[in-house]
Amino acid sequence: MTFRIRSIFAGLNQNTLIFMIKTANHEQTSPVTDTGRCLDTVQLEGLEQSFRSWAEESKRPDTRLSRRRILLIFLLIRYTGARLNEVLNLDPSIDIDYKNHIVHLRKGGDKSDQRHRAVEISEALSSEIKKCLDDHQIKNALGGVFRVDPGHVRRKFYERAEASGIPRELGAPDVIRRSRAVELIQGKMPLPVVQKILGHSTPNLAASYFEFSDEEIRNVVRYFVDRESQRKTSARNAFFAKINRIQKGDIQAIIEMIAIGGHRVSAVITNHSLARLGLRRGTLVMAEVKAPWVMIYRGDEKPHSTAENIFRGNIRRITRGKITTEVVVRISDSMDLCSIITEESRKLLGIHENDTVWIAFNAFAVVIHVD
Repeated sequence: MTFRIRSIFAGLNQNTLIFMIKTANHEQTSPVTDTGRCLDTVQLEGLEQSFRSWAEESKRPDTRLSRRRILLIFLLIRYTGARLNEVLNLDPSIDIDYKNHIVHLRKGGDKSDQRHRAVEISEALSSEIKKCLDDHQIKNALGGVFRVDPGHVRRKFYERAEASGIPRELGAPDVIRRSRAVELIQGKMPLPVVQKILGHSTPNLAASYFEFSDEEIRNVVRYFVDRESQRKTSARNAFFAKINRIQKGDIQAIIEMIAIGGHRVSAVITNHSLARLGLRRGTLVMAEVKAPWVMIYRGDEKPHSTAENIFRGNIRRITRGKITTEVVVRISDSMDLCSIITEESRKLLGIHENDTVWIAFNAFAVVIHVD
């Protein structure tokens, strides 16, 4: 294991390699932020949400166009493990296969160069990129969609990292690329497949490829991409978190998690579920809360409620129905919570978009999922 990881990530410093080896072997139990070398999935999700919010919040069409281009660059690095120069050299009309959800990456800008690698992306991401690139403003972008100054891209990456509570140096494109590699290893993707996705080629691992045909490798990657996509989109209120503390009782246990943006979320599960899921401090989980279980309160003071999870936020959107109404509350740049209440309750509360409210849910309402 150690030899293979060193081959895949040749060129990285020794401390980073040791960290990645421990992570792949599931020896790491403290948050990745303690290492200062790369981002974990929770931080990557937070950074992605920060980019998305930033890309849509501008009212000026030209600014929004510029930000959406930066968002696309981030998403491609985040989910393909591409180098920045590989993304900036992409020709969307040639290099992105929307039907098969594949991105073709080349180190240089020569389109006649046949030395490239094909990286699978999710159907959802493929559709999002296509929809964005179908915008006539982006299509007509001066110099090409991804023809952006690398220095400008890095500055925006640093800014978004700081905005999401991450040290600016961890927002660098190469750190995000490296973090993607760690994420895939943690997901149990075979190491030769990770190597191929990242575009590394070393004689030390040449023999490993005899065990995988190109089709087999594509099938492996497709499995991981589909699983990752389903995990992210399976629920209205679903978010990544890391377990920070476990308080075990005689029948049930309280699980305290730290979610994107640093919010602490509590859940109560049975000791049987605790053992069955193999939960411990540092475990990455997905927490889910059904929208009808999320309550809304008005007022300046924190409400007196038995709910263990209470957050302050601004109403981002209200979708009214004849009987029920959906209310989306943003509690941070990286986290929205959705509540379903009756339309009569909304009227009684007198809430409108942009109002500041309290949003709460009980620890018993939180469902924990692990891969």
